[in-house]
Amino acid sequence: MSNTDQQRIRVAVIYGGRSPEHSVSCVSAGAVMSHLDPEKYEIIPVGITQEGRWTVGESDYSRLETKDRVLPTVEPRAELKLSLNPASRGQFHTTDGALYATADVIFPVLHGPFGEDGTIQGLFDLSGVPYVGNGVLSSAAGMDKEFTKKLMSAVGLPITPECVLRAGESLRPEEQERLGLPVFVKPARGGSSIGISKVSQWSELEAAVALAREHDEKVIIEAEIVGDEVEVGVLQYADGRILASVPAKLEHTSESAEGFYGFDTKYLDNVVTAAIPAPYGAADTTALQELAVRAFTALNCEGLARVDFFLTTAGPVLNEINTMPGFTPISMYPQIFAATGVSYRELLDALIQRALR
Repeated sequence: MSNTDQQRIRVAVIYGGRSPEHSVSCVSAGAVMSHLDPEKYEIIPVGITQEGRWTVGESDYSRLETKDRVLPTVEPRAELKLSLNPASRGQFHTTDGALYATADVIFPVLHGPFGEDGTIQGLFDLSGVPYVGNGVLSSAAGMDKEFTKKLMSAVGLPITPECVLRAGESLRPEEQERLGLPVFVKPARGGSSIGISKVSQWSELEAAVALAREHDEKVIIEAEIVGDEVEVGVLQYADGRILASVPAKLEHTSESAEGFYGFDTKYLDNVVTAAIPAPYGAADTTALQELAVRAFTALNCEGLARVDFFLTTAGPVLNEINTMPGFTPISMYPQIFAATGVSYRELLDALIQRALR
């Protein structure tokens, strides 16, 4: 091993996973790995198949790109296991016990259940290895829209009106009257707009709830908020300083085939654009950034988050928080920080340095 290799920080980029957002994670990871400074970081790609098998990851990052609307998946190779012994932290072994690689830090580019919900973060905590991003509590609470909003409401942040349906429950007439039409029906613990429906008449509700329950038995029903859809990124540096990005205003979301900012619209169709920075005055921009930092703090977040709002005539209303936002080439998080003056490479460097603090 050369002196250069010994000086580089070894980053295990973990992607894929047992989530409906498996393919989005693959695309995000490919972009992350291709943007890491090769003189500063040695990359250890680790894929998790859709069945949950940990495997040697892809070294040809172009194979993790979306091509002709076809999303990539993790191809199974030699199986790997992460040591859970803090005395051998960061070590990945093959099934015969041989040492495959040792990571100084893990970058879990994982979206959705079993990757963004606190489960794998708990595994990393047990193993003693540093990792990029949020811990168990903030990941779990950020993934569950019910508890995200309960925590946000507790500190006085404005949230969208909602109703939570647990297994076997249905929406009561009084709740229909309170929420009004249209409503959005979502899996309570999902992401990338998978399983979401816009309901414009109550006759559509049963099918929308059934679709959401294909992904989560707990369903959240939210009233429509009239206003601009706005996203703000939050980045925490190694010294603890927190930076809120310029806001991004999503445009033409209602013109998509889905009628809202759905999965195809986000990742496959070239319909939605964004005004970055959003064309708002100083007062609205400052209010959005301050609320994003307050939401980050309320959830005890670490490293990064993307906070989504509706900007109404009465001011911002919090929609949700994403504790591991997308890192695909068209994802908002790297784009809004680039507009804030933080390049993709600088962004990744700041996140890794924060994890290694």
